[in-house]
Amino acid sequence: MKQVWTVARGGPENLQLREAPDPRPQAKELRIRVRASGINFADVLARKGLYPDAPKLPAVVGYEVSGVVDAVGPEVETGWIGKEVFALTRFLGYADTVVVPQVQAFEKPAGLSFEQAAAIPVNYLTAWQLLVVMGALKPGETVLIHNAGSGVGLAALDIARHIGATIYGTASAGKHPFLKQRGLHEAIDYTKLDWTREVAKLTQGRGVELIIDPLGGSEWKKSYRALRHTGRLGMFGVSTAADSRLPGPLRLLKVGLGMPWFNPVALMNANRSVFGVNLGHLWHEAAKVEAWTKALVDGVNAGWVRPHVDRTFPLAQAGEAHAYIEARRSTGKVVLVI
Repeated sequence: MKQVWTVARGGPENLQLREAPDPRPQAKELRIRVRASGINFADVLARKGLYPDAPKLPAVVGYEVSGVVDAVGPEVETGWIGKEVFALTRFLGYADTVVVPQVQAFEKPAGLSFEQAAAIPVNYLTAWQLLVVMGALKPGETVLIHNAGSGVGLAALDIARHIGATIYGTASAGKHPFLKQRGLHEAIDYTKLDWTREVAKLTQGRGVELIIDPLGGSEWKKSYRALRHTGRLGMFGVSTAADSRLPGPLRLLKVGLGMPWFNPVALMNANRSVFGVNLGHLWHEAAKVEAWTKALVDGVNAGWVRPHVDRTFPLAQAGEAHAYIEARRSTGKVVLVI
């Protein structure tokens, strides 16, 4: 099989295509001949040495794939063979063949391409956990989606639209027309405007009920202050670390020093809440993830889950794909294809 290895910390040139023996499924596992593999910003951070959960380099990263099952291990029904599926992978997703536990694989909806299916697992499950499970977003409430043009941002937009919320989002101006077509009510150009002032204007100074924030550092302080009473802040990334010019782990130090310290008494007095989401720490909650995935597949079939693939790259061009994402050129998902 072919795999893309991250061989060292640094730029996209550190992604290399290598050959390896085909893996064999063990008990309760199945093997997928991959047709598409999703790229996430966590993969970029791992390459830069800024993702604590990443395996020690050199390593193969990648959290999600879609493809066709061609073999199963003991304790897996042979009926899986030949099925088109999408799956969560605990790394190793940048490959043309993967083995995953059966509980992490799901039948691909017939209406989705393999590329679209590879755009569902990480982005939509993260957005579902942020908005529905922990954010408790209700019809008529207001949500602010930071990086609304990202993969998680578009997934959150689909879910918030389905719920019936009022949706604000931050994004560069070039992405605004597309986001409004997707259902965003108000787009804020964070590159030219102070988004906190714009949110205050839009809400007559009240703030919003829910903010989902992948930025990290001092940006979480701004998001917390922009909450309405009874508001919730969902934190799920530290993308600002990638923008720092400091070397290596010092980037995380700067982000960490800027993070807020949430005092329980202050939270009580403000009637606000904060929570964090990391899908990569939920491998032991397979039943929960399966239920969320079922709800999303139902959403695909009903037409309100609409995974958007911005661009595809051949597996051998993973480095170019990373560079494209880092340049903030993508809207939605970037996918590697076999």
